[in-house]
Amino acid sequence: MSDNFSLNPNKVVRYLHKAPAEFTKADIIKFIKANDIQMVNFMYPADDNRLKTLNFVINSEEYLDSILTYGERVDGSSLFPFIEAGNSDLYVIPRYATAFVDPFAEIPTLSLLCSYFNNEGKPLPSSPEQSLRRALELFTRETGMEFYAMGELEYYVISEDTGLFGATDQKGYHESAPFAKFNDFRTECMHLIAQTGGQIKYGHNEVGNFTLNNKIFEQNEIEFLPVNALEAADTLMLAKWIIRTAAVKKGYDVTFAPKITEGKAGSGLHIHFKLMKDGRNMMTENGRLSDNAKRAIVGILEYADALTAMGNKVPTSYFRLVPHQEAPTSICWGDRNRSVLVRVPLGWTGENDMCSQANPLEAPSQTKPEKQTVELRSADGSADVYQLLAGMVTAARKGFEDPDALKRAEELYVSVNIHNDDNREKLESLRSLPASCSESANALDAARAVFEEHGVFDARMIDGIIRKLKSYNDKHLRADLAGNRQEMLNLVSKYWHCG
Repeated sequence: MSDNFSLNPNKVVRYLHKAPAEFTKADIIKFIKANDIQMVNFMYPADDNRLKTLNFVINSEEYLDSILTYGERVDGSSLFPFIEAGNSDLYVIPRYATAFVDPFAEIPTLSLLCSYFNNEGKPLPSSPEQSLRRALELFTRETGMEFYAMGELEYYVISEDTGLFGATDQKGYHESAPFAKFNDFRTECMHLIAQTGGQIKYGHNEVGNFTLNNKIFEQNEIEFLPVNALEAADTLMLAKWIIRTAAVKKGYDVTFAPKITEGKAGSGLHIHFKLMKDGRNMMTENGRLSDNAKRAIVGILEYADALTAMGNKVPTSYFRLVPHQEAPTSICWGDRNRSVLVRVPLGWTGENDMCSQANPLEAPSQTKPEKQTVELRSADGSADVYQLLAGMVTAARKGFEDPDALKRAEELYVSVNIHNDDNREKLESLRSLPASCSESANALDAARAVFEEHGVFDARMIDGIIRKLKSYNDKHLRADLAGNRQEMLNLVSKYWHCG
């Protein structure tokens, strides 16, 4: 029998010898007592899309049992602007499945992600995590399938330039040392993320790299494996926390900002998804993209403009979403095409066995991996990942309700670069993504009934998103700053640590 636990990087999984979804309170207490854990941290995301932390010293088993059972009170109005100060007390309740040993703490510490509950002891309706839970439950109930997701987390590392082995400007894709300077830092971060439970696919250098004011700016990416969308959101939150905390200890700066400087590659947060049923990937059928996949794609395309309100939350997001770059602007989809909004990447669906061709001693494999995913390319590091994934799940579900979805899939398909001259007529027929936070807010307002349907998104949360986006007053910002490099850099600096 195979052993799925002895090599697991998460110390809690390895010790308990069980999957995180099976963790109980008794398991957590057992691990704490056996491993001399002296503190417990509760961590939970707030409106600024960053994890907040509450520390507990373990002074008795009775107290430990109490905090693991009943959680603790927090001030909701300080965490979410749409919660009024007059009635703001919330509970944070730990989720045992998220337990991990804090890799940075000098005092042995166990950390857990938490869920928000209101004063009646019910899940907080306006919590983004609860929106995602409701979206996933409704999707499965109506389609019979599960929605899996994973992120491609892009970021820049910035440090002093030594002048040795300078990389080629904007040619950093998959670069190796010594021309890549932060490979060791990236692999260290990957190792730490894995210890928190993150399921990592791989890491590599990305396109962006340059020197400015005697500093190296190098773009990296860590890509994850598809898991249940709630777990995917948790993973992205923890990964950003890990990367930033590890950077501070090295004396590096790190940014997930969508725009880094003029004329250089920005950082996105591409989200892949796949539909699963009884352990089988439903994205392909007979080696081709399935009708199920096309319906989900069409739903996401139909509400793509509103999804930017969840995935592109700062003004500099819309300086990345400009024509003739790898970031998308037109609402369409295609195969292996990086100019489209929704891309169908290679999915190991071909007939030939590549392994036996590369390795003549190997017999041809009798099975094919079911790896096909579909990628939404618009989001960036400013995203609220719980809101974004809840929005994607909701939009995908609406695609299954559209009787004309397969026809729409044909109409929105683009086979080559959308910006080619041959595609001019096609380009003119397509809708475009919003060009500002202001436009994004309007798109969400127009589609809010879809997201509020069945109580998936709370109306107060939608109001809060719209209000915040409109507060930037950036409707004409791209035009106003065109050619003004210094003002552009000032804006980039303002949102340097978004998300």
